[in-house]
This record gives sequence, C-alpha cells and structure tokens, in this order.
Amino acid sequence: MTWWLFSFSMTLAIIATGEDLWRRRVSNVITGPAFLIGLAVNVILAGSSDLGYLSGLGNSLLGGLIGFVAFLPFFLKGGMGGGGIKLMAAFGAILGRERIILAAILAAISGGLMAVLYLLGRKVWRAVKGKSLEPATTPDLKAYIPYAPAISIGVFLSFLSEDEIWTSVS
Repeated sequence: MTWWLFSFSMTLAIIATGEDLWRRRVSNVITGPAFLIGLAVNVILAGSSDLGYLSGLGNSLLGGLIGFVAFLPFFLKGGMGGGGIKLMAAFGAILGRERIILAAILAAISGGLMAVLYLLGRKVWRAVKGKSLEPATTPDLKAYIPYAPAISIGVFLSFLSEDEIWTSVS
C-alpha cells in the first residue's frame, strides 16, 4: 500500500505545486479533499490491525495536526501563506504521524535552500540590470516564493528514505 500512498502523494504534490506556481496560492479545493482522502485511507489500512479503525483515524489526525503545527510559526510570521500549512496538514493526514515529521524537516530544508537560491539569483539579476541592490519599499507580491514545491520535495525525499517504497516497486 506504500506505493499507492506514494502515487497519491506525488499526484497531490504536482497539482499543488502547479497551482502555487501559477496562482501563487494552494486552494482549499486541493487541500480539503486530500486531507479527507488521507483520513479515509489510513482508516481503511488500519482496519485489519489490533486496534482497528480508530488507530488509523488517530494516526491520520495526529499526522495532520503535526503537519499543520510544523509550519504554523512561518505562517504567523508572514513567511508563508495559509495554503502551505493546509497542504502540510493534508500530507500529514496521508502520511501519518511518523512520516510527516521527516517530510516537514526535509521541506523546511528544501524551502530554505530555494529561498537562498532565489535571493542570490535576484541579487545577481539586479546587479546585471544595474538596479539598486536595496530592497524596494513596498513588497512585490510576485516576489514571494511559492512554498508548495519545497513541501513537495520534502514529501518526495521522505518517501525515498524508506525501504518500503523500494521493495514495493521491485
């Protein structure tokens, strides 16, 4: 079933990244159903366990909460939009409490690297164009870095770190 979770997660990642790059937001139309599907899948997967459906529901809800809380400080400080934290919550519901922690760490690292590369590129571009290197007084909305790609990379790398995904492919 790991292969199914991987496939669904990567489909969600591609859709959310596309929307974030195109519209500079990740909508509830994407994150809401993904969260609910994550809950349903985890309930179904846990149905055969000793604790039954409640363990799957608890794992999925806790994963969603961890995903949401992991990036809540960035949202509160204005460093990312609400769509990013809702996307992490959806991935948390899909991946569960254990997998989402690694995904969140890898997403934060990916986002940090992307931000550094973006800022360096922007500085070089301004220097080449002969513009002032001082930041503008009013923020340019198009200058904000979409965070769904970083989240998607973090989720992808978290799957690559698991042996399960490799054994289910072969």
